Amino acid sequence: MKKIILFLAIFTIGIYGKHVKSNDHAEIVWETEKIFELPESVIYDSKNDVLYVSNITDHPFNKDGTGYISKIGLDGAVIEKKWVDKLNAPKGLTISNDKLYIADVDELVEVDIATAKVTNKYTGYGSVCMNDVTADKYGNVYVGDTYNDTIYRLNQFGQLPAWFYSPGLAPNGIHIDNEEGNLIVGSWGAVMEGWGTPELKGSLKSINIHTKKMTNLGKKPIGNLDGIESDGKGAYFVTDWTGAKLYNIKKNGKFKVIAEVGKGAADHEVILEKNLIIIPIMAEGKVVALKLK
Repeated sequence: MKKIILFLAIFTIGIYGKHVKSNDHAEIVWETEKIFELPESVIYDSKNDVLYVSNITDHPFNKDGTGYISKIGLDGAVIEKKWVDKLNAPKGLTISNDKLYIADVDELVEVDIATAKVTNKYTGYGSVCMNDVTADKYGNVYVGDTYNDTIYRLNQFGQLPAWFYSPGLAPNGIHIDNEEGNLIVGSWGAVMEGWGTPELKGSLKSINIHTKKMTNLGKKPIGNLDGIESDGKGAYFVTDWTGAKLYNIKKNGKFKVIAEVGKGAADHEVILEKNLIIIPIMAEGKVVALKLK
């Protein structure tokens, strides 16, 4: 019950967040109507030139079969609202080898993009709330569980063992830095006894995928960090779920606000070749697109 109350409290606050407000660094290109149901993640499928949006629909822990993935165009137009359905509470998304991987409570779900069919489900032992997903150049898929401070790795043998654990890590967003090959983690801060604790802020951390050595990127906490994507210049675009902001964070921890985008700014997508940042605003049920100036 504590988990549900804490989540609903944060969610209710988020509904009354401000509208998108960009500063000199970005401009709003479009935003959808409030038609999505707790949209948590957006991923760009460059092969098909479309976006996929995950919809939790209910509560991030519930296994009720109501979650789904939407397909939308780069202009925000809905192509198919329930492209893949009968999921539970889908969150983070990544694409590897023509497969869409979805973090879904305690499972990593694999979908064949060509057929929109679920082809496999991998259960993480001890998982409670899988959140973000990313893939490295070797074909390994990583999924972080915010609630149990663990990152799992799906290897090429179809196994999903716990790969990294650190008390208090609370990995909300994860991203492979293609330049260095490190796994970048956006920490929520901590989750304590329930979903929430927004007063405990997190920062970016870097984990070497070979040695598993973890280092802090900066010394000070920044916010309840969610999505992480490269800016193509050695830094990262990072969303702050509770702080309602999009940051640009350097590897030394220095950061600046790019835009104020509303409470529940979740796991975004950056399309560098199109100069676009696509952000799901979870508490408002919409997706917004920003263009960098």
